[in-house]
Amino acid sequence: MFIDEVNISIQAGDGGSGCCSFRREKFVPLGGPDGGDGGNGGDIIFEADAHLSTLTDLKNNRLYKAENGCSGKSKTMTGRRGKHLVVKVPAGTLVRDEATRDLLVDLTENNMQFVAAHGGKGGRGNTRFKTSRNRAPRQFDTGVETEEKKLFLELKLLADVAVIGLPNAGKSTFISKISHARPKIADYPFTTLIPNLGVVQLDDFSTFVAADIPGVIEGAHKGKGLGIRFLKHTERSRLLVHLLDFSVSNLRDPLDDYRIVQNELEQFSKSLYERPQILVASKIDHPEAVEKFQEYESRLKEISPEVFSISSMTGEGVPKLLWKIKEMLDRLKSEELASSS
Repeated sequence: MFIDEVNISIQAGDGGSGCCSFRREKFVPLGGPDGGDGGNGGDIIFEADAHLSTLTDLKNNRLYKAENGCSGKSKTMTGRRGKHLVVKVPAGTLVRDEATRDLLVDLTENNMQFVAAHGGKGGRGNTRFKTSRNRAPRQFDTGVETEEKKLFLELKLLADVAVIGLPNAGKSTFISKISHARPKIADYPFTTLIPNLGVVQLDDFSTFVAADIPGVIEGAHKGKGLGIRFLKHTERSRLLVHLLDFSVSNLRDPLDDYRIVQNELEQFSKSLYERPQILVASKIDHPEAVEKFQEYESRLKEISPEVFSISSMTGEGVPKLLWKIKEMLDRLKSEELASSS
């Protein structure tokens, strides 16, 4: 099951109490204090794991509690620190305060860590309170108790390229053709109910990650169909590849299909609407589809200078498209580096 939003509670470990103890040895009368400090409580740590792709595991466990610190002991022995609790989440997870939705951290890199809750400090043993006036203190501190925190976790997939289009535009077939991803494929709308990631490797051994975004329909921003819930997974993508169904069986106007998706993108996010796009005439599997594309090609190029026709079934046109994607990604990355320097 694909889960991209979840509410959880976390609580770091409490600090252990300090110890009140005095030396008791046969030839040491009136031994002084020797109570040790309590150990600190364990932290709650979130760690990004590139091998994970969903928040499903967190949905099944809503409270995460780290280990408490142990109490101090005699002979000035400090209590053992509570074990940290490391909660692994997919790379691309945003951790927010549940009430305010304030962003605490965006875990974008594999193995990136964030301490969401620090363990309570251990209390001082009575040894700490010894003074020249009070040589036998019975005072000690209890450990600091921690409070439960409520968090909202949101996953936004990390993909270089987002493949978009109306349902049945051929997105899943395209992803399965260019990568090892194996999304469900069938000839009916909403076959794909979750985003699918695929790693694409070219002949020069360069790679990029593409995401198949479930089809968006007219009125999605109002909650129709699958709504726009999954469009958030396109927000991190540098490039959009917009597939248009040019199959003979599709009686709709491809330009109308384009406008529908563009309108939904604009309603969702202005920056996403303005993201660089490649237009792709999909399902060019028959001579009639080729003729249909040739009829529309000039009008498509008025919309975007980057227009391609492909058949994911036969592979026709796919390599040329992939090299263009790589070229545009390289250019966009260079521009990002130049603007940040």
